[in-house]
Amino acid sequence: QVQLVESGGGLVQPGGSLRLSCTASRSIFDINVMGWFRQAPGKQRELVASITVGGTTTHADSVKERFTISRSFAKNAVYLQMNSLKPEDTAVYYCNAKVIGTESWGQGTQVTVSS
Repeated sequence: QVQLVESGGGLVQPGGSLRLSCTASRSIFDINVMGWFRQAPGKQRELVASITVGGTTTHADSVKERFTISRSFAKNAVYLQMNSLKPEDTAVYYCNAKVIGTESWGQGTQVTVSS
């Protein structure tokens, strides 16, 4: 199991930016895939973006060209840079880590996009 701690959520106006951070309790060299998911009220949790240990990234169609996932091995952290935010991006954002045989989740951080 990996402990994950997210930060960086908050209230932002449409068109604004936020950067989410997720810090892992162990070296992310040992984690096969790290990702960001989100869950809006009344909706299922969905994948936003992921990055493999080899550096391959995936972004949901709804966030391509606006969100970017990145990482820092030195800080054992994964980031989600969110630009051009829209009201429909409002959700609780969760960090996820997959290691062979296990999956871990952070506690979530609220992102609210509203004027």
